Amino acid sequence: MKLFSLKDKVALVTGANGLLGAMHCRVLKEAGARVVAADVQALPEEVSCADISLVMDVTNKESIEGGMQWVESQLGPVDVLINNAAVNDRFEEPSLALERSKFENYPVEMWQRALDVNVTGVFLCCQVFGSAMALRGSGSIVNIASTYGIVAPDQRLYRDPRGVQQFYKSIAYPATKAAVLGMTRFLAAYWGERGVRVNALSPGGVQNHQDEWFIQNYAERTCLRRMASPEDYNGAIVFLASDASAYMTGANLVVDGGWTIV
Repeated sequence: MKLFSLKDKVALVTGANGLLGAMHCRVLKEAGARVVAADVQALPEEVSCADISLVMDVTNKESIEGGMQWVESQLGPVDVLINNAAVNDRFEEPSLALERSKFENYPVEMWQRALDVNVTGVFLCCQVFGSAMALRGSGSIVNIASTYGIVAPDQRLYRDPRGVQQFYKSIAYPATKAAVLGMTRFLAAYWGERGVRVNALSPGGVQNHQDEWFIQNYAERTCLRRMASPEDYNGAIVFLASDASAYMTGANLVVDGGWTIV
């Protein structure tokens, strides 16, 4: 079990205020890491498992560099980076969601925002924290991708029991998560001889107060016949962050209840 220990390691999680981000912080702390919870907004007290919290904009290199310097002054160099920060489409006006989510109508502003956070944010965090790891000769980076970076969205999931399409899963999330997988492979090859491992975790859908018909649609599409709970990714995060995966880099660990095999 020592292979899974993160004792005395410093682990930074971006997007720590999100559902999975907060869970990643907790399990890394349980594995012995000193945890930095980073998000673009000040974190609520509920994310109390982290040793320190950090306001950091992943789309701004100066913000990331300043964040790294502050973390190093508080806890020391970052050994583990979890690139979890991402945006997923939210349509403020439900009555417009169907039309705006169609590819033909999808707003370029939403496309650009997804690129900025989901792709450029990962690029910049890897550039800043990963470069420092490479200089030290060790480190583990885990990029959070998605099953939708591997397979196309099944638009039938978003039809209600009457067969009415409520909205479409738009192009930005799948496209940006596929880019994260490409970046993961590039960096694994680029930094391999420098002792920095770079892997991806592709989670499936997480149950989080969705409409019951959507939960049922999703569950029927998976081999395990259910959506994930946030805790379902705890083991994968610790595995990829720790020496348990010491001979693993450039890989995409898929934890999706069998979604992508059928």
